[in-house]
Amino acid sequence: MENHSYQLNYISYASSAELNEEDAKLLVEAREAAKRAYAPYSKFSVGSAILLENGVVITGNNQENAAYPSGICAERVAMFYASSQYPGVKAIKVAVTAFSKAFPVIAPVAPCGSCRQVLSEYEKLYNSDIELILQGQQGSIYRLKNVSSLLPLAFTSDDLS
Repeated sequence: MENHSYQLNYISYASSAELNEEDAKLLVEAREAAKRAYAPYSKFSVGSAILLENGVVITGNNQENAAYPSGICAERVAMFYASSQYPGVKAIKVAVTAFSKAFPVIAPVAPCGSCRQVLSEYEKLYNSDIELILQGQQGSIYRLKNVSSLLPLAFTSDDLS
């Protein structure tokens, strides 16, 4: 028997004032996208902004449906749109933020398991890290070097051969 462990490393910022201009703008785009979310059931609006290597920013937001689980998360909306409209163009950063009409979202919001899996697929496809910038409504921001840091032992195309 062997015992293994995993450690998550990230950088924490007190506010967006500590970010570089590009990252601060990406978070603003994610916040604006969250305002356009369709979240009448959970009242939890999530926005995502993806910076592509060609400089284009793609946004997405969660889209709920009364027939759960027919909705889709902000990160997948944005990534699937980016892939369909800009095939072959790498995503280099993803900002995610959220707010709720029911309660304050204080902690940075991380992608759900399904979104982690989808984002990790694109990291593998392009053999390139996708940096994550995560925030709640305000306050602390987490920066992670890549999606794979949030999804160790991911299921990949290697598992299908």
